[in-house]
Amino acid sequence: MDINNAQFICSNTEWKKCPKANLPEYAFIGRSNVGKSSLINALCNVKKLAKTSGKPGKTQLINHFLINNNTYFADLPGYGYAKISKKSREEFQKFTLKYLKNRPNLITVFLLIDLRIKPQKIDIEFMEYCAINKISFVICFTKSDKLKKIEVEENRMNYEDELLKTWEHFPINFITSSAKQTGLEEIKKFIGENNSQFKI
Repeated sequence: MDINNAQFICSNTEWKKCPKANLPEYAFIGRSNVGKSSLINALCNVKKLAKTSGKPGKTQLINHFLINNNTYFADLPGYGYAKISKKSREEFQKFTLKYLKNRPNLITVFLLIDLRIKPQKIDIEFMEYCAINKISFVICFTKSDKLKKIEVEENRMNYEDELLKTWEHFPINFITSSAKQTGLEEIKKFIGENNSQFKI
């Protein structure tokens, strides 16, 4: 799938106010500052399509983007150590989970994980939540350019070993770097294949 056009559509805190569910949709989620907005920008080859920030917790709304006039990307609030009030954090976690459970055209969730960091309980808990609620997800390991080639594979294997302690299979996963454009073509191919099977 080639991405030739991308535009911001809307921001909101209620899944019922999301764009009409007539196109396949892919959501991007992960710990605060893991690189969700950067990955969306890299996939679309538009530097400032999704807002990026060095400050964790910048994305606090569900942000929708229309891709090629036939696909939606949703940039979801990060979870983890965002420097916002506990009440605000609980609020946007609540509306994020409602979105994930109720959005009828959601094809899959791209769960972004910083490959430099050892397996985190909060990421594994989110995967378990998706599995229990039958929400499709794949893993995007980010910031691979910050590691040596051997470290990339070692760290990926650490995640696989950790998950296989309780999971039957290791989820589909991509090794990515927004800075080096690593893994982008594989993700776009995955999206294209899933779009071809989408039915309203």
